[in-house]
Amino acid sequence: MTVLTEGQREAIDAAEGGSAKRAYVQRTFSEIAPRYDFLNHLLSGNLDRGWRTKAIDALRIERDPAGTYLDVCAGTMDVGAEIATRAGFSGSVICADFAEPMLRGGLAKTAGLAVRPVVADAMRLPIRDGAAAGAIVAFGVRNYDDINAGLRELRRVLKPGARLVVLDCSRPPSRVVRAIYEKYFEQILPVIGRIVSGHKTAYSYLPMSVQHFPNADQLAEQMRGAGFASVGYQRLTMGTVAVHWGDAA
Repeated sequence: MTVLTEGQREAIDAAEGGSAKRAYVQRTFSEIAPRYDFLNHLLSGNLDRGWRTKAIDALRIERDPAGTYLDVCAGTMDVGAEIATRAGFSGSVICADFAEPMLRGGLAKTAGLAVRPVVADAMRLPIRDGAAAGAIVAFGVRNYDDINAGLRELRRVLKPGARLVVLDCSRPPSRVVRAIYEKYFEQILPVIGRIVSGHKTAYSYLPMSVQHFPNADQLAEQMRGAGFASVGYQRLTMGTVAVHWGDAA
């Protein structure tokens, strides 16, 4: 019989959702902030850069290049910085995250850019109704303690017709790819993450959170239920990641 530590039990409870999740995610991401960027690149084989670029492409900022865009669960603000440096962009980006050390870790990337970091909970964004020209959440919706409520909050702050893009991990539809993916995620990634980050549970929480995350079709349906139209998605890297999009109805 395996005896779980308090930290392991906490990570499992957080991955399953509920009241424990928000506090665990906020504290854990604050603790791993110093090594977060390095581990993202290492554990994804540097594919995460291309995934973010694909997601920003889906945001279609050319429809309103002077608008205000939201990067929610912004982390170290890679997405916000890339939006702000896109050719023809003359608007601004608000990067919201409730883990302040993550935002602080990305300040050097956004120096001199029209990017404003804001410490804020994704469930209660400090943005007025219908103010944003678009919003993107990269690898953050999976950490919501209530996905439906979080999607409704994103719909609230968007102008009619404005686009939401969600980039996150996904379960591959191929059984063969899924078996390889799960082996890496469950057996290899947590060990590397624990050694490099020094955090005992953060990179064990990651594969568990994916197990409890909706599949691509389910997430698309939840976006429709939250008030988004023209919802679609694209699988990337053999379905291990998906980009979802939808326009505020």
